[in-house]
Order: sequence, then structure tokens, then C-alpha cells
Amino acid sequence: MYKLLITGCNGQLGRAINELYKGRSDIECINTDVAELDITDNEAVIKFVKEKAPYAIINCAAHTAVDRCEDEEDLAYKINALGPRNLSIAANEIGCKMVHISTDYVFSGDATKPYTEFDTPAPVSAYGRTKLAGENFVKEFADKHFIIRTAWLYGDGKNFVKTMLKLAEDRDEVGVVCDQVGSPTSAMELARAIDALVFTEEYGTYHGTCEGVCSWADFAEEIFKLAGKNTKVNHLTTDQYPTKAKRPAYSVLDKYMFRLTGRYTFADWHDALKEYMNF
Repeated sequence: MYKLLITGCNGQLGRAINELYKGRSDIECINTDVAELDITDNEAVIKFVKEKAPYAIINCAAHTAVDRCEDEEDLAYKINALGPRNLSIAANEIGCKMVHISTDYVFSGDATKPYTEFDTPAPVSAYGRTKLAGENFVKEFADKHFIIRTAWLYGDGKNFVKTMLKLAEDRDEVGVVCDQVGSPTSAMELARAIDALVFTEEYGTYHGTCEGVCSWADFAEEIFKLAGKNTKVNHLTTDQYPTKAKRPAYSVLDKYMFRLTGRYTFADWHDALKEYMNF
């Protein structure tokens, strides 16, 4: 029996992992959210991990409200940096594996070609800075670690796909940014990639996104097409849609480490979206 301790179990990825392992008699998911385990409390984390003795910790917990992080940077550091630190210390104490989910926001977003795992991070937002600090703590304290950076994630929960479909219910047109590009990634595809890694010893940092590149406007148009909606997408520039936190203009991640190890090949984003929307 493999026991997997999942933090942030009520988020999109946590739910996808549970769905993936549903019915598996050889895997037990120990689900926690902040009510069951406050990852910012070092002593509580160490006590909990020692009691549960998991095979691996999969940290899906994070402060992901990008704009709020600008105003709540201390809180973001507690959740996104100290939380992974505490989990990594606990993992090392019992010798279990640590899987940490990170983000494209650790990069500046001004590249012209996909970022590899070996490119130097340069975050331009509080969210990016705090997530990079979390990565560094994981590297420092967890001997057996996997860091997986993802982007544009959607799954069971609040996400871009559901927002667009809701807007389409009572609008004939919507405005969506067209000068930010990336790779829409389904939480289920990311869960499958985690499954392909966690039972190996191929430790290190990975990029995990679906194949293909599009803008947010392109993404919205594909969502409406699959849903049979005639909603028009007006292409906006980032300047026309200002936000408190700076968004990476270029969020494309090269899955170089997955290719080198041969552990997983992600689906194209169009196919993953069809699966998610039950087509």
C-alpha cells in the first residue's frame, strides 16, 4: 500500500489526483486542506507527517490569487515558501518523497523560446517570488524531491474554462487578452504526469504542461467552439486589461526533463480540453 499525503486536496489538482487513484486498492490518498493541516505550522506538519508516515507528500497547497499576493506578500511567503519548507523538512525526517507543484511565474515571461528547467528564474510578481522561494526550500531540505512547474491549469474548481462558459450564458461577446501566450493544462494531465514520476527515483525539477501554445483569446475561442457557443471573442492587449500583478507575456515551458527521462508525454491542449469538456 502506497500512502500519498496530499495537501490542498480541495483544489483542482488535488481533486484530479483523487479521481485518478479512485478505486486503486494499492494507493491510499491522505487528503488534507488547511482545516486538517496548516502547512505553515512547522511543528504541526512534522507531527502529522510522522504519524501518517506517507510514501510521498504531494504539495498542491498554495496562495494562488496572483493579484492578492501583491497586497499579501507576507502571507504568500508563509504559504508558498514556508509551507513547502516545513513539508520538506518533515519528508526528510522520515525519508519519504516530496512532490512540489510550482509555476511558470518563476520566470519573467519576456523570453522568445520555451523556458527549460535549466533556465534562470526571474520572477516579476509577488506570487512568482514566493513560489520560487518555495522551490529553493524544497531543494534545500528534501533529499528526494520532484518540483513540477505548470501553467494555465484548469480542472474541477474555479477556472478559466468555467468563467468563459458562464460569461457566454448572457453575453454575445467577451474581451480576452491576446498578447499573453502559454499552454492550457488540464489538472488530470498533470496528475498523470505526477503518477509517472512519484514511484521513480528520477528526482529533480520538471516542467509539466500540455503540448501546444495559444493565447488566452485563442483558448476562449476553442472553449466556445467545443461548447457550441457563438460568443464573439474580442482580442485585447494586456494594456487594455490592467491587473495589479504583472503577468508573464510568454509562459511557454519546455518539458525537457520529461523528454530526457522519457517518463511522460503530455496530451495536446486541444485534446485535453476535449476530455475535460466530455467530448
